[in-house]
Amino acid sequence: MSSGTTELAWFKSSYSGTQGDDCVEIAIAEQAVHVRDSKDVSRPAFAVGLEGWRSFVGFVDHA
Repeated sequence: MSSGTTELAWFKSSYSGTQGDDCVEIAIAEQAVHVRDSKDVSRPAFAVGLEGWRSFVGFVDHA
């Protein structure tokens, strides 16, 4: 999956602090969830299919 990630609406988790902590940002698109490093947005992002993202979040939520 690829896309122009520059036009996506990126956001961090509400759990992210305001102290500049390391974090990831996500952007939800029609076909995928895009993930990038919030400290270095010039690095390539990667995309995960929606079903894969749901599985990941479900796993993390129960960990």
